[in-house]
Amino acid sequence: MDMGVFIPIGNNGWLISKSSPQYMPSFDLNRVIVQKAEGYGLDFALSMVKLRGFGGETEFWDHNLESFTLMSALAAVTSKIKLFASTAILTLPPAIVARMASTIDSVAPGRFGINIVTGWAPNEYTQMGVWPGDDYFGYRYEYASEYVQVMKDLWSEGTSDFKGKHFTMEDCKLSPKPSSPIEIVAAGQSGTGMAFSSNYADYSFVLGSGINTPTAFATTAARLSEAAAETGRDVGAYVLFMIIADETDEAARAKWDSYREGADMEALSYMGVQGAADATAGEESTAKAINLPEGAVNFNMGTIVGSYATVARMLDEAAAVPGVKGIMMTFDDFVEGIDAFGQHIQPLMACRKDIAIAAE
Repeated sequence: MDMGVFIPIGNNGWLISKSSPQYMPSFDLNRVIVQKAEGYGLDFALSMVKLRGFGGETEFWDHNLESFTLMSALAAVTSKIKLFASTAILTLPPAIVARMASTIDSVAPGRFGINIVTGWAPNEYTQMGVWPGDDYFGYRYEYASEYVQVMKDLWSEGTSDFKGKHFTMEDCKLSPKPSSPIEIVAAGQSGTGMAFSSNYADYSFVLGSGINTPTAFATTAARLSEAAAETGRDVGAYVLFMIIADETDEAARAKWDSYREGADMEALSYMGVQGAADATAGEESTAKAINLPEGAVNFNMGTIVGSYATVARMLDEAAAVPGVKGIMMTFDDFVEGIDAFGQHIQPLMACRKDIAIAAE
């Protein structure tokens, strides 16, 4: 079972709370986290792309690094862990992103992949004049499909003459090509999003939900498996969870309760308005998921709260769901959280037993 970390490229990680750890993003912070993750045998690290925060008292995500340049720097100071950068596809042409990926692959051969972000918050793009209008919500995966096809053509052939509705290539060149296939990750939860993943992605994120309900995402994973079966491709589910761990269940729950009590309601309100912008969003879409009650301080993911043993047991339960190939974790305090996972949680996980032994 692959395990990875969703690194804190934005301030305060994924807790929209005034009482959670408050910190700014930096290369040094993310270097420490990713090098620790590599040392504990984690398989991958992924950074998001976020172009405008939610404000509020905590200035949530108002301070962000850039994904590709950060991952390129991390590639140079690691040797084994796989690294995924995120592209906001409305902001960078696919031929440029393909070349960026090939460049990072030369730093970390075979260890680089790309997360495709179609965009759900219009203000990220209206601020720089690249939002095509709300009609984009209806065709964003068609746009993303052409985008990825252009990159795949360049990586495999070194040239592209792709002619589509959104992109037109005229003997577009790329050299050197990457040393091995660049893996693609996506995260669409809607039927259209999963159809995109089943055709173009190697992995697709599914969102955990609730508190201490580690298999609640099973129906979403099943939908992904069904979509992948229709294309005959092997697309694995990566599940997203926040981990709040301590020596006892009571201590971990006390931390979580404190974070909930300190919710930054102004920032949460902004997130809700942006998430509601897509009037066509279905009940299973990402836009709807971010406004669920359990998402109130914890952005868009399920939460596992408990002692090291409790967390290990629940992660094993999540790993046993059919179709799951990996789990991506966030933490309240990332440095402490990675150490707690590597030293106390992973050794108790049946699905990571061999990795834990090798990391000792």
